[in-house]
Amino acid sequence: MLLAYAQLSLQAFTSIFAPLFGQRGWRLSALFKQMVGVGVASMPTVALANFLLGIVLAMQGAGQFEKLGATDLVAALVTFSILREIGPLITAVIVIGRSGSAITAELGTMKVEEEIEALDVMGIDPVKYLVVPRLLAMVLMMPVLTVLGEGVGLFAGWLISVTSLHLDPIFYVHNAAAAVEQKDLWTGLLKALMFGGVVGTVCCFYGTRVEGGAEGVGKATTQAVVTSLTAMLAMDALLTTLIYFI
Repeated sequence: MLLAYAQLSLQAFTSIFAPLFGQRGWRLSALFKQMVGVGVASMPTVALANFLLGIVLAMQGAGQFEKLGATDLVAALVTFSILREIGPLITAVIVIGRSGSAITAELGTMKVEEEIEALDVMGIDPVKYLVVPRLLAMVLMMPVLTVLGEGVGLFAGWLISVTSLHLDPIFYVHNAAAAVEQKDLWTGLLKALMFGGVVGTVCCFYGTRVEGGAEGVGKATTQAVVTSLTAMLAMDALLTTLIYFI
């Protein structure tokens, strides 16, 4: 299983750069279509989830910091947490549940109906034709969605702090800016980029290996979601550990 996954991932990432070496590349129109499905369609859900989490994080942090007489630290908590962890994580979870599962189900249905085998018969590489646009769209759109989610989450934290906690809005922004560095921003974007690669390859892998008709499609979709979540969290733990010592 791991060997087959590694082979598919290597072939997919190699095919992404095929046009640079004069080989027949993937379809740009297919990439744009997948970017809309993965990214644009996920924006409302990603924004809403991050907005609500920004509110919850600010309120929970205020409840604890108020006991210490340090309510002004809410800005630092919200900003640091969203940029480094919560923004990339919750965005990836939304994308896995919405777009990742759809990719697996779509490819699985094509496998069951023997459309993938038909591509082989016609001499068309299924990986380059089907997997690469979906994988590349996931890699490109995950950081974009993460930036959107982080921006909405930060605004939600500022809004609830100003309206409910009665913190000075300028003071809040100053504390938030002083609490983070450029490294924190790039850390979140790096995680989003890696999450996109992992989720894209895992979902495409399970989709292209479906067996057993409609029931197999359902099982593969469930396995893809569970595996993607587990792999994403493992990747997050690994990157956090590595970055911590840098």
